[in-house]
Amino acid sequence: MQITSTHNSLSITGNIKSIHDFQEIKTSLEKILTQEKSVSINLIDSLSITSSVIGYLNKLVLKDKIELKINVGETQLIELFKDLNLTSVFNITKL
Repeated sequence: MQITSTHNSLSITGNIKSIHDFQEIKTSLEKILTQEKSVSINLIDSLSITSSVIGYLNKLVLKDKIELKINVGETQLIELFKDLNLTSVFNITKL
């Protein structure tokens, strides 16, 4: 997994599959959120996402009131978000 970021956007390539990936995502988002209250995440080609990342994103939206938009490249991952009823919570759109 690789992460690139701009002032309020994060792009992730590769599969999100480990606790190390979660830590990298969290650290990158925390850097952005020191200056911004909204963030866009591009999940370019990941087929999966860990429960720890989902839980962290859920906390950002529901507790911290961060405006989140997630653009997803893979249909399989969009279906996962649909199954978990998170498409509206995370503002999921297809890349």
